[in-house]
Order: sequence, then C-alpha cells, then structure tokens
Amino acid sequence: MENDTLDLKDRTSFRFWTPVTIRFSDQDPLGHVNNVAYAAYIEAARTMFLGGLLDPTANAGIDFILARVVIDYIKESHYPGTVDVGGRVLKLGTKSITTGYGVFAGDACVATSESVNVFFSTKERKTVAIPDQVRANLEADPMQEHNTRGYVRGY
Repeated sequence: MENDTLDLKDRTSFRFWTPVTIRFSDQDPLGHVNNVAYAAYIEAARTMFLGGLLDPTANAGIDFILARVVIDYIKESHYPGTVDVGGRVLKLGTKSITTGYGVFAGDACVATSESVNVFFSTKERKTVAIPDQVRANLEADPMQEHNTRGYVRGY
C-alpha cells in the first residue's frame, strides 16, 4: 500500500481529524506559531490516530515507537485559534507504518508531515511485525474513517 500521488495539502485526503487549540505560548518573537508548536500539533494527531489501532488485550505487549518525522512548513498561523490536523496511512511496511498529516487553519494548509512508527515488543525491546488484524484494518481503511474505538493504550 503506497500512494505517491496523494496531496497532504488537500483536505479531501483525510477523514480522521484532530482539532488542536493554538496556545498563547506557541507564538515566537515574530508573532506567528513557532515551528516546535507544529511538532506538538502533529504529535497530538498522531497519538489520536495510532492510539486506537492496537487492542490492549489482543495486542498485549506490543506498542509502536516513533522512528522518523518530517514537517514541511507552508504558511504562518497565529494565536488565537485552532488547527485541524488530518491523519491517514501512507504506507505499510513489514514492521512499520508511515502516516501523513495535514495541518489546516480554516481552509488553508499551514503544514504537512510524514511520520514513521515501528511496531515494538515492550517485553523483548525489539521490533515486531505489524499484527495481522491491525494490518487488515489499515489496508481496508487507510484514512481510518470508520475508527470508532478512539484513543486506547495498554498501560
């Protein structure tokens, strides 16, 4: 599963959304949202998007760790306000998932991001294959349009 033609700057590329409030402290001396704040917005979306994938009972002892994150800054955004961060699957590997994000202030895309998370055995402290049921779910619904579980963690 890989889609090289997908445009993360296009709202229609997403069905899974995480709203994030822009904080006063997110501003830098230039009066716009600082680059580090975007990383936190994307982290919030990534956590919500991935946090419901693993069933704590069926996937006991498995989690995922962040291996890579890239952010492209497109436009300024400002306090006060909110951003909507869309998330979706871009690619599935044997042990990893690449997810894509679009950060929108209103209709304007202000940043995009790609992240790679690796599935990990918390007991053995090593990478593991994506569980079969998780892979099937992601292949069937890469935008997680039907994710009704919400944020769930096994700890």
